[in-house]
Amino acid sequence: MLAQKTRGLLPAPEKILDCAVEAARLDFDTALRKEGRAFTELVMTPEAKNMITTFFFQLNKINAGASRPDNIAPHTVKKLGVLGAGMMGQGIAYVAAKVGIDVVLKDISMAAAEKGKAYSAKLVEKQVARGRLDLAGAEALLARIQPTERDQDLAGCDLIIEAVFEQIDLKNKITLGTEQYLSDDGFWGSNTSSLPITQLAEASAHPEKFIGIHFFSPVDKMPLVEIICGKKTSDETLARAFDFVRQIKKTPIVVNDSLAFFTSRTFSTYLDEAARMVVEGIHPVVVDNLGKAVGMPVGPLTVHDEVSLELTRKIHQTWADMGVENQWGEHDAMAEIIKTLVVEHGRGGKHYNGGYFDYGDQGKTIWPGLLDKYFDGGNATPEQDIKDRLLFRQVIETLKCLESGVLRSVADANIGSIMGIGAPVHTGGFVQFINTYGLERFRARCAELADAYGERFKCPAIVSEKIERAETFN
Repeated sequence: MLAQKTRGLLPAPEKILDCAVEAARLDFDTALRKEGRAFTELVMTPEAKNMITTFFFQLNKINAGASRPDNIAPHTVKKLGVLGAGMMGQGIAYVAAKVGIDVVLKDISMAAAEKGKAYSAKLVEKQVARGRLDLAGAEALLARIQPTERDQDLAGCDLIIEAVFEQIDLKNKITLGTEQYLSDDGFWGSNTSSLPITQLAEASAHPEKFIGIHFFSPVDKMPLVEIICGKKTSDETLARAFDFVRQIKKTPIVVNDSLAFFTSRTFSTYLDEAARMVVEGIHPVVVDNLGKAVGMPVGPLTVHDEVSLELTRKIHQTWADMGVENQWGEHDAMAEIIKTLVVEHGRGGKHYNGGYFDYGDQGKTIWPGLLDKYFDGGNATPEQDIKDRLLFRQVIETLKCLESGVLRSVADANIGSIMGIGAPVHTGGFVQFINTYGLERFRARCAELADAYGERFKCPAIVSEKIERAETFN
């Protein structure tokens, strides 16, 4: 069980198990001595340093408001409007109602809105069954969610969050049609994961009150919210968005506007590098398993099937329509995979007709057509290169976000990468990883990967600047 959960990347659980076993057959003083030695050894490990740095110092710094503008009075949302009662909207409605916020959950039909509220009802039923919530509390929580198909019911909302499909025309239409129902000092949030906030805000009458509030799925379980500031977003709007995220008991990171921001932009490199390796002829199962071997929670092909290849196709089409498709590097291999799986064979992912994998009663298996088209038994790419390519692509993209000002702090980078992307916990996040890997060693390894696999592995200049000043990333 330990090996399955930690994959050998976390030394503490193994030491704990060892101490438990040894304590059962040693006298008390000897067992204490063994435990003391084990603790001393663990506390000196890079894993301990990484996790203390990120989960104690940096997380406390973020939650204490390091990214919140100063000298702005605290703000509490009393009435929240959520537009779109799908997977994201229904989750946002639940976490808001759970902390006492009145929620108007709107969709195009009453049936769709009621279905969105039913999601909260299921979560509440589970809590009641487990004794974590009494019936009175359950009824009060559900009473705070008002499903509706009428725009007028949004009147007086302190905050409206739009959570509809990633289509800029649709989002703009909704902004134009419903922004008028905000209270006089209300503000607007978009739950987009990939579209630039500055461009979305062009449809708003008050772009200074427009901000990105990017939740992660499932909303009730994921602890992170990515707040994105557009060029005209005011400090007051940022402060209010920050306060709202803390009000619903989530951890906020604050980033500046960019195509796909920080988390989605960086996560996409994990999926892109995996697609490249499949097209190169590496066996898909090897790619997927080595993604887990570096400490990512799920292999890149598996997670891409789960988040949907069809969604990737739609996002790339939207980017193409906006003229920004290859803004952060070419996506030829991903385009090839999307063309083969989605366009030619209708394989949009797990919830469609399968994607990289087939899904049946016996579990998942690689789709044979993928092997027929791409697998090259003679491909001899070393395992370490595969693991480093999957990890370094994400680390390098994080550095680019930090270097260009998309990320505002190292703390946001580390917490965001772990809580939002799934960065290996033992690394302390994608930037902290470089500190313990060694900056000069990291630069050298980037050069090796760039020579072998392409310019996308070129080490960002910010690393050399730190080396010259004898600094680490703090």
